[in-house]
Amino acid sequence: MSYELNKKIRKIEPYEAVYKYYDIKLDANESCFDISREMVDEIAEAVKNVSFNRYPDPTAAEVVIRFAQYYGIRPEYVTAANGSDEMISILLSAFIEKDDMVVTLSPDFSMYAFYGYLYEAKITNLPKDNSLQINVGKVIDYCNTHDVKALIFSNPCNPTSLGLSREDVVRLVKNVFCLVVIDEAYMDFYGESVMDLVDEYDNLVVLKTCSKAMGMAGLRLGFAVAGENISTALRTVKSPYNVNSLTQAVCSAVLKNKALISEHTVEIIESRKLLQSRLHALSKKYSALEKVYDSVTNFVFVKSSVSEMICDKLLEKSISVYCLGSYFRVTAGTLEEDEIFLTELEKILAADYTEE
Repeated sequence: MSYELNKKIRKIEPYEAVYKYYDIKLDANESCFDISREMVDEIAEAVKNVSFNRYPDPTAAEVVIRFAQYYGIRPEYVTAANGSDEMISILLSAFIEKDDMVVTLSPDFSMYAFYGYLYEAKITNLPKDNSLQINVGKVIDYCNTHDVKALIFSNPCNPTSLGLSREDVVRLVKNVFCLVVIDEAYMDFYGESVMDLVDEYDNLVVLKTCSKAMGMAGLRLGFAVAGENISTALRTVKSPYNVNSLTQAVCSAVLKNKALISEHTVEIIESRKLLQSRLHALSKKYSALEKVYDSVTNFVFVKSSVSEMICDKLLEKSISVYCLGSYFRVTAGTLEEDEIFLTELEKILAADYTEE
């Protein structure tokens, strides 16, 4: 007799990450700067002092303090995790019970609904309006009339690149009765964070990551910022040794260098502005680029009915961007990478979609 997976697992489709090597990788919203190369001595010293035969600090105290200092918040409101993904999993497994209703928005990061489904919550996906913006009033009304237990969304949004203002986020948080989890993975590029308000609103959790502006995607470190009650609960239910010693040591060293991170963040924003401006210009010339959205992140979101063709032809040139049906998403790279991408994209558009 063969073992049979349960229905829940059989129905799950894996997250499609681009994992092949390409010369120019603009598909995963990572930083184009490998920050460790500019801090070799500090990182080497941090690694040298790691006791690899011992379990890591279960509280990740040093890196939590460094993170709190970086953003000017209280360290007791910060819980470290093995990337934001682990924290999403913890929140939706521990704070949500079977058949509780969890609201996600669409389009948004697919893993919110994935983890909710895995832990047997009832997932309701509220579509955004035609502009891909969040209708705050609609979300508030839905949450308060449908016994919603949690609302989770990204701000700024992945994949749309659009942001909700701090004022609108506060209006949402203060007017719903459920837990509100806001993933601020791209907030360093926007500047409308509500992280400083977690002690004011006891239903608010803000997720942060070191994978984007800080350039540490390979180390897998994320944080939840919340008030005392939720933070205590998070530290209780998480795995005791969830952040490994190497990640704690290296990230602590990197977080001490705020000026360097800030410098790279500014450069990434300038790269994104250039990328967006040039894509806007191409959209005026080639109708295949139907809309280029005004980004507040480190990537640009483009609507195109031929996005799959564009992405496939770029792959032939060893350039990877992320395809999402009738849209594609391009991470801001180095200026050289941007230029190569834009040149190859125009060649593709000119060959097949030149305006008469």
